[in-house]
Amino acid sequence: MVRALIRAKNLRKSYQGRAVVAEIDFEVRAGECFGMLGPNGAGKTTTLRLITGLTPLEGGELFLFEAHADRNRGEAHRRIGVVPQEDNLDDDLTVAENLLVYGRYFGLSDRAARERINPLLEVAQLSERRDHAVRTLSGGMKRRLVIARALVNEPELLILDEPTTGLDPQARHLIWQRLAALKNQGTTLFLTTHYMEEAARLCDRLMIIDQGRILAMDSPAALIRAHVEPEVVEIRGLGAPLDPDAFSHLPGRLERVGDALHCHSDDGAEVISRLRGRHELVCLSRPASLEDVFLRLTGRELRD
Repeated sequence: MVRALIRAKNLRKSYQGRAVVAEIDFEVRAGECFGMLGPNGAGKTTTLRLITGLTPLEGGELFLFEAHADRNRGEAHRRIGVVPQEDNLDDDLTVAENLLVYGRYFGLSDRAARERINPLLEVAQLSERRDHAVRTLSGGMKRRLVIARALVNEPELLILDEPTTGLDPQARHLIWQRLAALKNQGTTLFLTTHYMEEAARLCDRLMIIDQGRILAMDSPAALIRAHVEPEVVEIRGLGAPLDPDAFSHLPGRLERVGDALHCHSDDGAEVISRLRGRHELVCLSRPASLEDVFLRLTGRELRD
């Protein structure tokens, strides 16, 4: 049986009488990448703060490395690396000095920390910036340095809170490669993200939460099978907005998305066939995605 590095039972936290985390149960298993998805304000960051001890539990139980968190915080912190949402590097120090100082927080001697600096900079592709001040780095470089810094204690569990938000595609893909390599080397990953492609690429399992409650939890492929039809035909008009009633004959579930219609169907080819000859329409057929699941479960309304 695979052991759980994190096990949460009836985890609960409220602010001003509103449940932000509402008695949720989940576990993160050794060697997997576990993802947490949810709209803004769904409770993702609070859940991470409960796990890392930055926010006290209001109710429920939390186990880290198979021991109760209340009796295991010090030992657990030595075995966990954290990549926060915001970069909190020291801009006045060099790249190498940031890693060296952070190593001291884990009780590493300067010699031990220095031995780890070069391999970490290679992982982050920052070797040539070793002696540059952090303030001279680009946003993508800083994000890679934050991830390298979180690895200075050689953690068994790496917690990442939206690790690629705001990065360009090149930087995002590089970080994805590095995280996948870490998982292949045995590091357990627990990440939150707003990028559905990121979750689908990296996560073995994930949970979708909203208003502090878990809506669904499984592998990305299983979530797609369970919650949406396998194909989506996006229908757009070249003129006036489309009237859904005019497409009620199509074999599938219709949904208005802006000026377009999405037909969620078991047979996208049949949908396209029935629309053939309608030259005033532009149709695109694609497989259903994790984003379709996310929007089906959490809705399309904008969250602050």
